[in-house]
Amino acid sequence: MSDILSRLAPPAGARHSEKRVGRGVGSRLGKTAGRGQKGQKARSGGNINKLHFQGGQTPLQRRLPKRGFNPPFPVRTIAINVGELERFEAGTAVDEAKLREVRLVQGRDVRIKILGDGELTRNLTVTVHAFSKSAVEKIQRAGGQAIASEPTEEPAAEPTPPGAS
Repeated sequence: MSDILSRLAPPAGARHSEKRVGRGVGSRLGKTAGRGQKGQKARSGGNINKLHFQGGQTPLQRRLPKRGFNPPFPVRTIAINVGELERFEAGTAVDEAKLREVRLVQGRDVRIKILGDGELTRNLTVTVHAFSKSAVEKIQRAGGQAIASEPTEEPAAEPTPPGAS
């Protein structure tokens, strides 16, 4: 077995010798070394295989004006209509966990807002981040409660004037 391994060689024609460019006119690759005449592609570092390269003119993404603002940490709000709460039995306490259980809410770090489209006939205690006015009215009309659990920001401490301690 070792005898065969010591004689391993690639098949004929599989390996080519390296092109030696710029070695005189007789080599067919002298003078311009196969790069043609002058121009960007003939120079060293003249690689233009970039996705948005436009021949040296100012690229389109830099010519167009910038518009709008994308917040770095957007707050996603999921809207659920009152009519969708009809699937819960009367007297149920509906919160984020229950809504996730029935797959009305998916994803992480989302706010939940109940909107007033549809009808509600069952008394439910709904605890989510926010409600529309019509949603609160419909939930209360059905005998339930709408509890907004919107996190409240604590006011920042007032700065003390200099010299006071």
